[in-house]
Amino acid sequence: MSKATMLYKPLGMAFGMLGGMVASSLFNRTWKAVAGEDDAPDAHDEERGLREILAAAALQGAIFAVVRAAVERGGAVGVRRVTGRWPD
Repeated sequence: MSKATMLYKPLGMAFGMLGGMVASSLFNRTWKAVAGEDDAPDAHDEERGLREILAAAALQGAIFAVVRAAVERGGAVGVRRVTGRWPD
């Protein structure tokens, strides 16, 4: 295992958790701005329609995917700057 990979794995996990918290907060703020509601619907919310539930899920998935990609890419670039190698 390369030095870059050894450095990247624990940092990637830590940044992944932080990224999840950021994505969650960003989703909650976005949902509040879009729908005007504090709580986004989930699959077990009987009072919400299927379209609203699926829209919330799609928005949440998109936000989480973008934040995850940004965090992972930033971590890889940071490791390359420190070690001179791209992590595997």
